[in-house]
Amino acid sequence: MSGTLAHRLPAELRADPARVVAQLFLPGEQLHPTRSRAATIIDRILAFDEAEVEQWAARIVEEFGSRHPDYPQMLTRHATAVASHLDDLAGLSPARTLVLGASFTAEYATEAAALCNPSAVADPDQDGLEPGQLRVAVSLRAIGEGHISSIAFCTAVIGPGPSWTFLERDRPLATEVALPTEWSNEQLRAVLVDQAAHGEVDELSNALLGALPAWFDATDLERALGEAPVDLLIRPGASASIELLRRIVSSAYQVTFSEGTSLSQRILRPAAVEESDGMEDARFTRFTDADGTVEYRATYTAYDGSQIAPRLLLSSDLRHFRVHRLAGPAAHNKGMALFPRLIGGRHLALCRTDGENLSVATSPDGYTWSEPQLIHQPEQVWEVLQVGNCGPPIETDRGWLVLTHGVGPMRRYMIGAILLDLDDPTQVIDRLAQPLLAPARDEQDGYVPNVVYSCGGLVHQGRLWLPYGIDDSRISVAWIALSELLDAMVAQPGRLTG
Repeated sequence: MSGTLAHRLPAELRADPARVVAQLFLPGEQLHPTRSRAATIIDRILAFDEAEVEQWAARIVEEFGSRHPDYPQMLTRHATAVASHLDDLAGLSPARTLVLGASFTAEYATEAAALCNPSAVADPDQDGLEPGQLRVAVSLRAIGEGHISSIAFCTAVIGPGPSWTFLERDRPLATEVALPTEWSNEQLRAVLVDQAAHGEVDELSNALLGALPAWFDATDLERALGEAPVDLLIRPGASASIELLRRIVSSAYQVTFSEGTSLSQRILRPAAVEESDGMEDARFTRFTDADGTVEYRATYTAYDGSQIAPRLLLSSDLRHFRVHRLAGPAAHNKGMALFPRLIGGRHLALCRTDGENLSVATSPDGYTWSEPQLIHQPEQVWEVLQVGNCGPPIETDRGWLVLTHGVGPMRRYMIGAILLDLDDPTQVIDRLAQPLLAPARDEQDGYVPNVVYSCGGLVHQGRLWLPYGIDDSRISVAWIALSELLDAMVAQPGRLTG
């Protein structure tokens, strides 16, 4: 089946291996995580003649300085990271410090393996456009060596008319140090309940929650631990509880990019243990709160090498980001997608907690999510294996438009659509009886064959615009008149019950 309702455009974005970041590299650590060859390497560097060191420092900065912002400062930080093997780091010459730092630095190509799964929202900056144009911020799943994913960005311009242009992506990439951010006491309790074997928080954790203020950070947690009753601290299992608390609290962080960076230079890389093996499939929406405040929100999947968990990104400007844990029965699988506003005073999200059916969950605060309610199951051959969403719901005058993905024979991914009731999104009122988009003949081969997939489209001037990933190898764009799509849907008899 190659037929689609959507119209493809020639716009295309491909992975660029030149989009690199520099990161700390400890030789030998890959095979023995608790042992590196740092001390031996440092001894060699200390033995080099100063004149030779100065020549190498100049050469390193000349060759790599334009590839990384604040390159000398970064090398100094990496030298500091191994300073425990030195008697006096401050006593080293600037040139030797740079060579030392560079010896423990390696470049990482963020898109070496793949580029896929885009999500599109209106960009915060709409200045300088022609009539009928819209500037779009597009998040991307960038997959590098080791299949580790990061969240990258690019900019596109829609219009005038049925056109989409990906703007050139700037370099060098900008990575910023992740800093701790605050937790609410209530949110931490919800996460601890999620983690508890029987849904009950132990005595030590309860005592610490009682000692913490309504809003707190890692420093407050350490203060509470220092003041906790000794009898609780020496109980069996106390060490494990403390380790879990520290790990959870440190998983919330914030990242701020400098004002001089463009959106396409910004990249969010794993910064917490839970996402050490990847940040996957961000689904962005432009969320309007009850008081009219507008904020960009996204869910993404954190992966630590063995477990996955949805997490929340918050940003007012796509420059400053806050990252938080989610909790509750609905926050245990891939593919959460947030509704762009409150409904009945509650936050809503699409989810797929059972791995194969589409559900809706609710939350009082956007962090802790209820038991999901089933709304849509596989019904046709092209989605017989599973269904899920392809991004946050889009509000139309007829209902909530939900782009879906279906997986059918030969593990082929196609994109479909359903329509939910505006006031009660647990009700499916219409659906497409055929795919909106299916892999064409020239879209079958790639890193993951036979896949078209999106993490979110948007409506502009009466058209649905859908950037989509092809075989986890490249990204293209399709569009369809919104009225044509809605008219092609067939009425559904009523809500599914699970």
